[in-house]
Amino acid sequence: MALKASSSDNRTRSTVSLCIVIGMCCFFYILGAWQKSGFGKGDSIALEVTKRTDCTVVPNLSFDTHHSKASGNSSSLVSPSKKFKPCPDLYTDYTPCQDQNRAMKFPRENMNYRERHCPAQKEKLHCLVPPPKGYVAPFPWPKSRDYVPFANCPYKSLTVEKAIQNWVQYEGNVFRFPGGGTQFPQGADKYIDQLASVVPIANGTVRTALDTGCGVASWGAYLLKRNVLAMSFAPRDSHEAQVQFALERGVPAVIGVLGTIKLPYPSRAFDMAHCSRCLIPWGANDGMYMMEVDRVLRPGGYWVLSGPPINWKVNYKGWQRTKKDLEAEQNRIEEIADLLCWEKVSEKGEMAIWRKRVNTESCPSRQEESAVQMCESTNPDDVWYKKMKACVTPLPDVKDENDVAGGAIKPFPARLNAVPPRIANGLVPGVSSQAFQKDNKMWKKHVKSYSSVNKYLLTGRYRNIMDMNAQYGGFAAAIESPKSWVMNVVPTIAKMPTLGAVYERGLIGIYHDWCEAFSTYPRTYDLIHASGLFTLYKTKCSMEDVLLEMDRILRPEGAVIIRDDVDVLTKVNSLALGMRWDTKMVDHEDGPLVREKILYAVKQYWVGGKQTAVA
Repeated sequence: MALKASSSDNRTRSTVSLCIVIGMCCFFYILGAWQKSGFGKGDSIALEVTKRTDCTVVPNLSFDTHHSKASGNSSSLVSPSKKFKPCPDLYTDYTPCQDQNRAMKFPRENMNYRERHCPAQKEKLHCLVPPPKGYVAPFPWPKSRDYVPFANCPYKSLTVEKAIQNWVQYEGNVFRFPGGGTQFPQGADKYIDQLASVVPIANGTVRTALDTGCGVASWGAYLLKRNVLAMSFAPRDSHEAQVQFALERGVPAVIGVLGTIKLPYPSRAFDMAHCSRCLIPWGANDGMYMMEVDRVLRPGGYWVLSGPPINWKVNYKGWQRTKKDLEAEQNRIEEIADLLCWEKVSEKGEMAIWRKRVNTESCPSRQEESAVQMCESTNPDDVWYKKMKACVTPLPDVKDENDVAGGAIKPFPARLNAVPPRIANGLVPGVSSQAFQKDNKMWKKHVKSYSSVNKYLLTGRYRNIMDMNAQYGGFAAAIESPKSWVMNVVPTIAKMPTLGAVYERGLIGIYHDWCEAFSTYPRTYDLIHASGLFTLYKTKCSMEDVLLEMDRILRPEGAVIIRDDVDVLTKVNSLALGMRWDTKMVDHEDGPLVREKILYAVKQYWVGGKQTAVA
């Protein structure tokens, strides 16, 4: 009996063992097939990093505003690779590529000295630019449009120089912006009302605008409530901090000038361009500056010029210029406008408005090759540090004289999620309409995940937002709201020229090379987003330099969201911890086995002065 029982047990164990072996074979066959498909690559690395960084939750990373020195607790187990010291207080408002001392070494002709002149690698600062003592978070929008804390931008010169023109007033511990301007003493709203009687602003036809020589950007500030997004620029000059004031108000602006190089924007980008007594010599250099405006102006777009020399017969005494001088200037502007085939649609008071033709076929003078010098460049969007020339940028060909060159664009907001004409017409190599729509859907998914971690993302807490590697503008489109705006940056080394498509969505942006400093003041962005940026620049320039620039332009208690490969983010995280950032790495939305991770960070609150010495 015992022998029979033993034999039976052996058969049972053999059967169980056989089942286990077969089961394991099937399991490893399926696992091998899955890994061979590409989905399982790097799983062991991803799982190990997940264990080390506890990627599934985000405890202890606070996005709240405290206006005081943060505790500095980081939930990451990674130690900083180095600790960055604060720069001396004299660098509080340092703009590396528009440094005043360096600028004076360059020619003044055609404003060359006010253009970008960046420091050599050995001259770059490797420290943290300190906020001024007493710095506080800006007022929320729309209050920020009218009030800026004095401590954030402690410069009173404009309150004196522009007192009569009602630009800005100093009241107690704040600056107040009444909405006035040199050309709109009754306020920007009244001025825009006059403009809107000619230009179709109300129906969404005009969405993107360019303000040249913007001052404190009151024109752009008051256009926002009409759903028009203006890109404003002005130089860093004797009018100290005008662009800084604009950004503190929550209005899009960059440091820039019409000088010797092309504007960092794509061709056919803006629905409207504007100059309100901007002091740009439009008739000079064979009309080169008007030709550059023509390049960036969309077919059918509007150019608005107010102030000298418009209506000079009535106003020449107040402008303290001779009739002859003003008449010659206006005649020259009219001649160049005719050469560009702009149609003058209005001149009333001190404001004149021209409209660009929708295509070359509707422009008889363009048929005469001798009448105008056409630009030879085959890529009108190749503008980074390219010299401006007195030539006209050709428009894309059309099949019918009523067609819009480059394709018609829907009114906003319909254009936001519509396929941009440049993509639909195959002008962005390798990108189909289907790929664009897929990308759009993906970014909605990403933003939903972001907002589950940072609950303030879609609330308006972050007014000024930057996307450092915008591609088609999917991130900006997914968070689009009157509560915030996004500066969509397309790196100059990006594989595809996508910034034109970003503008066709009714968004704004700029070309930039992140091996150099951005054209803005310190502490001007509330949130910075970067997807794939560090992988893109992996062999181009120092990761440390890029991160220090991010820190320079980020406000205290501002937020950062970085998407990238796990190995890259591990290095980024190590450097970020040495910059007084609190960080946390989180898994991709599709789970821990995906190599791409997300790094969330918050810049700690600290200021210059005595606290500068704190490590």
